[in-house]
Amino acid sequence: MPEDSTSIDYVMEKASGPHFSGLRLDGLLSSPSKSSSSSPSFFRTGVSCFSPISDPAAPNQPFVIGVTGGTASGKTTVCDMIIQQLHDHRIVLVNQDSFYRGLTSEELKNVQEYNFDHPDAFDTEQLLHCIDTLKSGQPYQIPIYDFKTHQRKTDAFRQVNACDVIILEGILVFHDSRVRDLMHMKIFVDTDADVRLARRIRRDTVERGRDIDSVLEQYAKFVKPAFDDFVLPSKKYADVIIPRGGDNHVAVDLIVQHIHTKLGLHDLCKIYPNVFLIQSTFQIRGMHTLIREKDISKHDFVFYSDRLIRLVVEHGLGHLPFTEKQVVTPTGAVYSGVDFCKKLCGVSIIRSGESMENALRACCKGIKIGKILIHRVGDNGMQLIYEKLPSDISERHVLLLDPVLGTGNSASQAIELLIQKGVPESHIIFLNLISAPEGIHCVCKRFPSLKIVTSEIDQCLNEDFRVIPGLGEFGDRYFGTDE
Repeated sequence: MPEDSTSIDYVMEKASGPHFSGLRLDGLLSSPSKSSSSSPSFFRTGVSCFSPISDPAAPNQPFVIGVTGGTASGKTTVCDMIIQQLHDHRIVLVNQDSFYRGLTSEELKNVQEYNFDHPDAFDTEQLLHCIDTLKSGQPYQIPIYDFKTHQRKTDAFRQVNACDVIILEGILVFHDSRVRDLMHMKIFVDTDADVRLARRIRRDTVERGRDIDSVLEQYAKFVKPAFDDFVLPSKKYADVIIPRGGDNHVAVDLIVQHIHTKLGLHDLCKIYPNVFLIQSTFQIRGMHTLIREKDISKHDFVFYSDRLIRLVVEHGLGHLPFTEKQVVTPTGAVYSGVDFCKKLCGVSIIRSGESMENALRACCKGIKIGKILIHRVGDNGMQLIYEKLPSDISERHVLLLDPVLGTGNSASQAIELLIQKGVPESHIIFLNLISAPEGIHCVCKRFPSLKIVTSEIDQCLNEDFRVIPGLGEFGDRYFGTDE
């Protein structure tokens, strides 16, 4: 034995031993034969390329992206960069690590001999069910794996809802052909092995409190053999290869542009050019997250709803006609700008629509606001109860206010009334916080010249004609009558 038994060289040499790729070292599982993998020349030279990508089978299905690579290759960094640049879409990140199988009592006794990098360590059947469920537009409860107890938590899970993009990340997400077939784009993050080892040592010693000997032993015994046998051979399935991982900003930018193009093929805003979705940011997504939470306080619900409403109103005002105007600045220079639309009014659909009036008044000083009350029964909403509108409304551009566009029947009744009063269809801008696709179809097909401005398009309506995921009865929550 060498004199310094704690040296890195000694630990690596001691841990290497025979090549092993099985799940455990107890001989229960045989080692698969190692793939001979001679990669195509463009893989070896590190040049990224696109191969043909099949379009989603249905226009409303989310776009599924698989991201794989060796340990510490930068997969998480690449996923974060994609999410940051796709901020105007709803994205769900699914980590393969969430689907680790819980260890048996016998396996826990010899946990140091358990290979967490082997395909059999994961519950692939449940992973498939998760992706299939999300692709069908349904929510899913993703398990939470406790790496200290090596069991799934029984009292907690991560709820994910309908989305535009699913990013599936993990070292073995390309291994099973059934999982690969669910993906519309497959990305392999390719980073030098020495760089990956250095990152893993730094991560496990600093973030997980492990000593360097155990890190190196696990790497040599399980991580590297699994990479050679399972991860590296899956590189041939990749549509895109990103050399240097998250450091390759050019490759990530190209990927995001490609995803934007694919998503645009089934975007409601592309189907209906009169639908305008305000550009989402993490601030906007954060406010939506708050107002949709059922246990939020009334004060916070009103505060963040008002902020979102103000953004929608400002965006809606941007679609009004303008006239050029020049002014002289305090410096004596001439500034060429525009003048606001003069003939303007608001109309709120009682009563939730009244929640949007303050934001409109804050943006348009002295604006006239009319009222329309429509009786809603189920999905009918066709009975006009009350209306009070400006006498000269036919000469004005109208901002129609209602926070939620559900079935579209009540909105259609209000729009029909405005048209009967002489308002041109093209002079109506319908402002709301959230829209159901059914409501957009209903209104846009009937009134193709009207504009709809919304901050988020939700998943669907349920059997009770409520928007899903929605935010409940907006008027009751805003005015405090749900308590």
